[in-house]
Amino acid sequence: LGQLVESGGGSVQAGGSLRLSCTASGYSDSWACMGWFRQGPGAGREGVARIWRASGNPYYTDSVKGRFTISQNDAKNTVYLQMNSLKPEDTGMYYCARTSWGCSWNTGSYDSWGQGTQVTVSS
Repeated sequence: LGQLVESGGGSVQAGGSLRLSCTASGYSDSWACMGWFRQGPGAGREGVARIWRASGNPYYTDSVKGRFTISQNDAKNTVYLQMNSLKPEDTGMYYCARTSWGCSWNTGSYDSWGQGTQVTVSS
């Protein structure tokens, strides 16, 4: 049974950095797209960044462009989210998720989700 495991969350002050990792294991197929989503207190789940495996093309939500970078290491079956210049509004639970085909912000198209890692940014 496949699973995604996130790590790297924590508490930082505004302006700080964190790097999240998401490692996939146990899947019978390769992922087509990996996305990072976050959910703040009392808010819905929003897409932050996603990456096509085949091309490596990244996509970002407007609020993180220029600050966050998504990347992949196929040898380690791991996707990273480097987060710089963090702001208090970046606070939330961060989840990675994968698709077997397609790549969009539609959470329904992701067939497997990690358990989440908490990011807290204080002002």
